[in-house]
Amino acid sequence: MNLLIKSAEILDAQSPHHKSKVDVHVVNGTIEKIGKDLSVDSAQIIEGNSLKVSTGWVDMRAHFNDPGIEHKEDLESGSDAAIAAGFTKVLLMPNTEPVVDRKSGVKYILKFSKTKTVDLLPTASVTLGAEGKDLTEILDLENAGASAFTDGLEPIWHTDIMLKALQYLQKFDGVLINRAEDRMLTAFGHMNEGHVSTMMGLKAMPTLSETIMIERDLNLLKYAGGKLHLSMISSKGSVELIRGAKSEGLKVTCDVGVNYLKYTDNELSDYDTNLKVNPPYRSEEDRKALIEGVLDGTIDGIVSDHQPHDEESKKLEFDLASFGSSNLQGFWPIINEVFGDQLDKVITRFTSKPREILGIEVPEIKEGNTAELTIFDSGTEWIFDHNTNKSKSPYSPLWGRNLRGKVFGIVNGNSFELN
Repeated sequence: MNLLIKSAEILDAQSPHHKSKVDVHVVNGTIEKIGKDLSVDSAQIIEGNSLKVSTGWVDMRAHFNDPGIEHKEDLESGSDAAIAAGFTKVLLMPNTEPVVDRKSGVKYILKFSKTKTVDLLPTASVTLGAEGKDLTEILDLENAGASAFTDGLEPIWHTDIMLKALQYLQKFDGVLINRAEDRMLTAFGHMNEGHVSTMMGLKAMPTLSETIMIERDLNLLKYAGGKLHLSMISSKGSVELIRGAKSEGLKVTCDVGVNYLKYTDNELSDYDTNLKVNPPYRSEEDRKALIEGVLDGTIDGIVSDHQPHDEESKKLEFDLASFGSSNLQGFWPIINEVFGDQLDKVITRFTSKPREILGIEVPEIKEGNTAELTIFDSGTEWIFDHNTNKSKSPYSPLWGRNLRGKVFGIVNGNSFELN
């Protein structure tokens, strides 16, 4: 490996070169030299307008569906999509067939990860089969290499299970990830409850279903202690609850799906199943509150929530279609569109903050350090279509659209891939 990244803005608050425009020379996985107008023999040169380099991006929520549901996505195609999207690490949800609730499932993902430029971080389910009834062997799963514990798509509905999980995980300072949803309040729902759902005649999912579970989880955290990460918050009320909990000193963190910073329920008026997701896209007021939460630090992470589907799951009537969409490669264009010149204020939400939550060392862009980098720009335009898509699934709200902001590639230690 002999790479020379020319005239790139460094975005790494830890680095002495933060917000400087410099050349970066990487040799065999190590940052050899950072400076102006570097000249290196035989180096592969990466250059472009408005080029930027940051610490490698981390996605804290994706579904690669392997094993068992590989017709929608597998570890190979999911990894390729993650690399193209700029991620050097991806936290995988356990909702496969079978669910990752045993050591063999964790080791299967870790073994495959060694073959790819992106690091795949397996989560293990909190309960057997992610059914919410019986705890898994948490200590054994942690020893096998599970990075976090969650039932993924399924909310941990059983209060005593939630309490015991918070207590068990304290033995090794582990993090519990939960997606807040009271399923009794969202049963048979298809979109956000509001004016649009009434006009469309669809059964809806109120924000109360999320906030009532967040209140429960925060009370359990206050009682039991531990570390709680609330994933995929979607409403203004949720942001306010978490902001208040943090001010009280509770060890709570949270993330938001990148698409929730762009879309609202108004976009669903033409029954586009690519916009059918859970939690549903909420109101414009909620969207603005989520953006404010990212900017003020209440929201710790921005995730792709990549949940790919096949034709049989999406090309259906709206009320029959599955929840979820293919989101990895649209991640950076949406961040670029929503935050623009405020990128330096939010880039930690998918670089250093996820690592801190998961207990992973945060790399620094500095001479002599191992290179874990994402190389990207904010100006190049491209079309997300069959020619550029790396996922098995084309079912994305961005499909066929002209997008602004391109990922040039990633460097992850001794391996690199360029787009």
